[in-house]
Formats: sequence, structure tokens, C-alpha cells
Amino acid sequence: MLKYVTVACVLVALCSGAPQQNPQDVQILRFDSNVEPDGYSFAYETSDGTSRQEEGKLDNPQSENAALTVTGQYAYVAPDGKHYTVTFTAGPNGFQPKTSLGQK
Repeated sequence: MLKYVTVACVLVALCSGAPQQNPQDVQILRFDSNVEPDGYSFAYETSDGTSRQEEGKLDNPQSENAALTVTGQYAYVAPDGKHYTVTFTAGPNGFQPKTSLGQK
């Protein structure tokens, strides 16, 4: 259970690091969510160029070595107008991000 809490805390910290516009000006364009006993998925996109997709699956759910593996990506537009995308995997081997920088 501690692994799940740790992974969730890391993901929340990453989300909070993205630059934000005035929240009253941002509109949710798309939101999808699915929760199952052995995993979950969600995706959203907002009018300020922020998006996120994530999928989590429980590996070995019936064993004491059960672990949550999460894959996904998030993207945002920085104040300088550049588009950033982070693709990541998080699980028993830790958080493994890959960052890419798009054009203005």
C-alpha cells in the first residue's frame, strides 16, 4: 500500500509543477476516466494547452509482490510559449520521465 501512496504523491507533485493561467479563464475541453479493480485510466485536455493521459495497472495482484505500474504523459505550454511534453513510467523501478520540447 505504501508503494501506491508514494506513486500517487509523486504524480501529484508533478502535476502541480506545470505553469497555470488564471483558473477562471481555463476551460476543460475533454475528460475521460475509467476505474477497474486492477487498474485505472484517465485523460484530460484544457483550453490553456495542458493535457494529461495516464494508465495504471496492478501487477501480480494476488501476491505479496503486487505493484502498481503507471504510464502516461502530460503536456503544457510554458510562459515563453514553448510546448513541453513529459512521457513517464512509474513503478517498482521508480519514476522514469522523458521530456521533449516542442516549438512555439
